[in-house]
Amino acid sequence: MWPDLFKLDNKIIVVTGGAGLIGSKVVKGLTEAGGKVIISEINEHYGKKLECECKSNKLDAIFKKVDITKEESVDSLIEFCMEKFKRIDAWVNMAYPYTKDWDKKENLTNYSIWRKNVDMHLGGYYITSIKVAEIMKKQHYGSIVNFSSIYGVNAPDFSIYEGTEMTTPIPYPAIKGGINMLTKYIATYYGKYNVRANLIAPGGIFDNQPQLFVEKYIKKVPLNRMGKVEDIVGPVIFLVSDAASYITGHILMVDGGWSTW
Repeated sequence: MWPDLFKLDNKIIVVTGGAGLIGSKVVKGLTEAGGKVIISEINEHYGKKLECECKSNKLDAIFKKVDITKEESVDSLIEFCMEKFKRIDAWVNMAYPYTKDWDKKENLTNYSIWRKNVDMHLGGYYITSIKVAEIMKKQHYGSIVNFSSIYGVNAPDFSIYEGTEMTTPIPYPAIKGGINMLTKYIATYYGKYNVRANLIAPGGIFDNQPQLFVEKYIKKVPLNRMGKVEDIVGPVIFLVSDAASYITGHILMVDGGWSTW
């Protein structure tokens, strides 16, 4: 009985940002657990490449191009899912839209960049979450998983960036904090329709960052390492699965203990 709760057999699952660094691993994990995954990705090249990889390994995944910052694009994706599958069992928001110049330190006080990024990222999560919640309301079930960050819960620690060109753009924690409360709102508003909405807040994921940054970062992590992409897959499968049927409005910290200090 208990292992069956973690199975995703025939669940229709949309993953936005599904061909990204973390998204591609999540897509493969969800399909390996039995899910039928729609790889929703703005980058057509990477989306189609991942679809081919999944099919060559007999994993059930379909690529569908989407831009979560465009309402008509999201509507088209939802329409595709409903026409083909008649339902959406789960929706995972991993897309990460941003302007190319948002992480420049000299743009700290640039209101235009702030506004564009909040609108794209937080706005995109609003569009997708609300629209799919309305579909799930009619179904009387469904699971939404939105991606937050440790910086949506804790303030950035700028000491770990010293000596590098890295930083945290000022809109980022505001966006992720906003996504937290958006998701909690959806959890309480749609809970009576058996719609669940939860968050995953990853810590730093290793992606060939400068060695100095890595050394400083892991000193702040009880598990003494940066996260791996694979560390995110299990938590997503759990929150999407029936094993999490009584969990909603929760922020699952996947950070090696960073947030415990």
